[in-house]
Amino acid sequence: MLFSGIPFLFYFLPTVILLYFLVPFKLKNTVLLLSSLVFYGWGEPLYLFLMAVSILLGFFIGMAIDKTKSKTGKKIWLTLSVVSSVVILGFFKYADFFIDNFNAVTGLSLPLLKIALPIGISFYTFQILSYTIDVYRGNVPYQKNIINFATYVALFPQLIAGPIVRYVDVCRELEKREHSFEKFYLGTRRFIMGLSKKVLIANQMGAVCDIFRETSEKSTLFFWVYALAFAIHVYFDFSGYSDMAIGLGKIFGFNFIENFNYPYISKSISEFWRRWHMSLGSWFRDYVYIPLGGNRVKVTRWLFNTLVVWMLTGLWHGAAWNFVFWGLLYALLLILEKFFIKKIITKSDVLAHIYTMLFVTIGFVIFNAPDMLTAGKDLLGMIGVGGYEFVNDTTLYHLSSNAVIFILGIVGATPLPKLLHSKLENSKMSGVLAVVEPIVAVLLFMLCTAYLVDGSYNPFLYFRF
Repeated sequence: MLFSGIPFLFYFLPTVILLYFLVPFKLKNTVLLLSSLVFYGWGEPLYLFLMAVSILLGFFIGMAIDKTKSKTGKKIWLTLSVVSSVVILGFFKYADFFIDNFNAVTGLSLPLLKIALPIGISFYTFQILSYTIDVYRGNVPYQKNIINFATYVALFPQLIAGPIVRYVDVCRELEKREHSFEKFYLGTRRFIMGLSKKVLIANQMGAVCDIFRETSEKSTLFFWVYALAFAIHVYFDFSGYSDMAIGLGKIFGFNFIENFNYPYISKSISEFWRRWHMSLGSWFRDYVYIPLGGNRVKVTRWLFNTLVVWMLTGLWHGAAWNFVFWGLLYALLLILEKFFIKKIITKSDVLAHIYTMLFVTIGFVIFNAPDMLTAGKDLLGMIGVGGYEFVNDTTLYHLSSNAVIFILGIVGATPLPKLLHSKLENSKMSGVLAVVEPIVAVLLFMLCTAYLVDGSYNPFLYFRF
């Protein structure tokens, strides 16, 4: 079940909200847990068992860590948590990747397992790990109520695409949280904004990427149009889901952390990663990078730490070599920035921004390729290698047809809309804004619904250049 689907929007979510606000507070987590299990089991009920095993392991290991008195005993339990989590995640997400590469190296033909990837397994595995590690460190008390713990792990708003919610950030809200009409309204508004980003911009840009892949009439300019379209698509898709998760969390009384902070205005790769998928970046920083020694070590050790973290970051996104190379590209760029590039780009904000977005775009071309051979061809096509003409009628048609969405995507990826909204809120127009804003939200929801009912519907085609 997806947030941007008719079953979720018109059946599942209204039912959950109604039940949630009808029951007393002591049953609200139970409603959320049961709803989350229905949500999770909608596509593949079998994987409910896997989630249940992960929840039980996390719950009882957290309890064992707290109850064990000796430091050695606590370490043993923590090690069990890490190993069990890594084994489960590794088996379901990476088994075929390793078998395939083992076959390539050895010449053998071991059969692939062809296991379907359980939805959200990367997210809930990292959440369980952060819980047991924080209990071990003494940062949080262990959760005595298994319903509350299971709710934290399975909570459907952030299960699909994050943000990665740490137990330390929501432990109090699991026990006691506030609900109000204002929070409900703000959550609904945020959800609709995220839905609009996903449906009206990300999906349309995704369609441009699909057209690029399918057509034989490519041009050098079309490679760049594709690269820009995917950069817009992946940002609005991912941040749209995060907005929807944060909005749903607010409706149910939770305050989830922000996951994106306008990464496309960054002036360095390091700044980009402080703004992009912030919950993942901070997770790797606190639970991998710093325990390895961080940057308070010798240069050779720091280089090792950086390479390990970014290789794992790449693999976390997917079990394929293009994700590994994508992660290692960022490791290389961060290393070069530290020792060489930073001195150059700090001389000009414009140069720094161009450099950052160029490599972010190149990175996303690698990220979205089905394999490294295709990634190489795409990158060569962007510099005119491959016998492509610079521009053709097909490129101009799709560029003009989607010009409005490109403009909306570029402007929407900057703080300008938020700054304009804040300015209107603090001006004499605030009263008008209070009336217009809900109307706009309803209209956006209607546009999203029209697209979801008829996938060929595109309101922006009426504004073709």
